[in-house]
Amino acid sequence: MKILSSILIFIIFCFFISFFSFQSFAQTENEKYTIAIHGGAGYISPEISDDVKGAYIQSLQQALKIGKMILESGGTSLDAVEQVIRFLEDDSLFNAGRGAVFTSAGVNEMDASIMNGKDLSSGAVTGVTIIKNPISLARLVMEKTNHVLLSGQGANDFGKQMEVDIVDPNYFRVEKRYRSWKKKMEKEIKGTVGCVALDKYGNIATATSTGGLTGKMPGRVGDSPLINAGTYADNNTCGVSGTGTGELFIKYTIAYRVSALMDFKGYTLKQAAEEVVFNVLSEGSGGIIAVDKNGSYELVFNTPSMLRGVANSDGVFEVRIWR
Repeated sequence: MKILSSILIFIIFCFFISFFSFQSFAQTENEKYTIAIHGGAGYISPEISDDVKGAYIQSLQQALKIGKMILESGGTSLDAVEQVIRFLEDDSLFNAGRGAVFTSAGVNEMDASIMNGKDLSSGAVTGVTIIKNPISLARLVMEKTNHVLLSGQGANDFGKQMEVDIVDPNYFRVEKRYRSWKKKMEKEIKGTVGCVALDKYGNIATATSTGGLTGKMPGRVGDSPLINAGTYADNNTCGVSGTGTGELFIKYTIAYRVSALMDFKGYTLKQAAEEVVFNVLSEGSGGIIAVDKNGSYELVFNTPSMLRGVANSDGVFEVRIWR
């Protein structure tokens, strides 16, 4: 009897060893990741100087490297998208964080959102004026409150409560943006920034951050802080971040629409992305970046240019401005 018990225990032990060894092997074989970023869609003249072009390319490459390193080392998609957006928010080249444009009242009001495709949890802030990195505050809304979206003074106060980096509003007064506001001539770049990532564990996360439109009415809210409009993530389908004319992205729930076409109509990511950008959005109104649950990616726009980049575990690493 004791011999039979010992044999049984040994067989069970071998089974578990084999099972976990297989699981470990399977996980290693499927450890794929993909990350896509954008820095705004609109019109950037091909005639820009090499210095300006080089600055955009260098910044996008560095942002992409930050996200790639996090994913490559086994970090989560949530951490990757947050850190990428923080970097872009700190770079005044882009219309987010320090480079945010001015409202008609001459102040900076910033928006940001983040979403976890694992459970659809989301967080967003809009109209913040003293938060150095709005994307990190959006993540705190998601993780530390029962809400999805905080606005204005309430969001600023929550940032103080959470002890995020608070700055004087003059921190956001980048002279190039200020001069553009004064002249009301900034029509070239709608420089919202966004990031979508699929990590090694199959989780998708999306983050978007913006300063909005130059000369917008105080209190105006665009698509970037709105889940479903400018930001969406679902592990069952894809993650999407949009850039362009926010009112249209809100009207047609663009980010979610991509996921819905895949979920309910069986579209591929490419089919869904092209459908919303070329057949739903009007010409010249913007673009999206998207990554699906299999690691496929699409960076689609109907404007002359979109600052964008993508990297994945297959060795892809590229950054582009024009078509």
